[in-house]
Amino acid sequence: MRLAALLDPMLVVADLRSGSKTGAIGELMDLVTRKFPEMDRAGILSSIAEREEIENTSFGRCFAFPHARTDLVGEMHIALGVSKKGIRTPTVDNRPVHVICLLLTPRNIAQLYLQTLSAFASVARDETNLPRLLVARTPEEVVRVIWDTGLTIRRHLTVRDIMHRDVVTASPEDTLKDVATKLYRHKVTGMPVVDAEGRPIGMISERHLIKAALPNYQALIHDLAPTPETEPFDELLRHEEEIKVKDIMTTRPFTTTEDTPIVQLAAQMLFRNIRRIPVVEDGKLIGLILRRDIVSKVIRG
Repeated sequence: MRLAALLDPMLVVADLRSGSKTGAIGELMDLVTRKFPEMDRAGILSSIAEREEIENTSFGRCFAFPHARTDLVGEMHIALGVSKKGIRTPTVDNRPVHVICLLLTPRNIAQLYLQTLSAFASVARDETNLPRLLVARTPEEVVRVIWDTGLTIRRHLTVRDIMHRDVVTASPEDTLKDVATKLYRHKVTGMPVVDAEGRPIGMISERHLIKAALPNYQALIHDLAPTPETEPFDELLRHEEEIKVKDIMTTRPFTTTEDTPIVQLAAQMLFRNIRRIPVVEDGKLIGLILRRDIVSKVIRG
């Protein structure tokens, strides 16, 4: 099914009036409740605000995707608005928001919702679409821009729909200090290790760093090892610029592809007890999927 087929011109605004994200969402909700007057506008807006508090839905690239999964709607509704002037609001790249896509969906159709969200993210990633949307003068012209992308909604929810594309990575020659800095700076708990050609060859995480300081941790737990004469973390810090990632990383990581169904991947994560899986294409890293993504995006929404 074409992505554009999900858009109703009655729920599209070619020139949003509001100068704030909250105001623009309200403007789009006015369209929705005008067409569906039985909807609980206040309740839905409350659900949208709750989702915004959990995580800012500004995608970057001048797009934002506020959404709510709520039992106050019986089917998925999409309202799309274009702001010619741009809306100043916190974004990941500090660019103003020009396109707001509001998605309202029941709790029980996570697959369609995520695939639709993923397709609109693809619209945002193609830099040629924004200028065309900004010059569109009518709702029909806005829908035509989306139609011309040729994007479709796939039958199954796959890794492509929820994976991270901007991935923090480590080199096998990085030091323990390098990795600790990356973990802290990017607020991640682990990352793929890639070679010079961009192929994932291992994984490094907080666990590996702690284990480097406590190689005999199992004996310490059972009081089978003598108390260390020196503080192990102090000893580790003295050598943090000498220990290399290749010395402590997990090798031969399990990988997946964009087309792997989420259900299959979730089963693999449980079976292998792993938190993160590199996504590859032709052997090279193109993304990363985390166990928490399945919870936050599929289960929680």
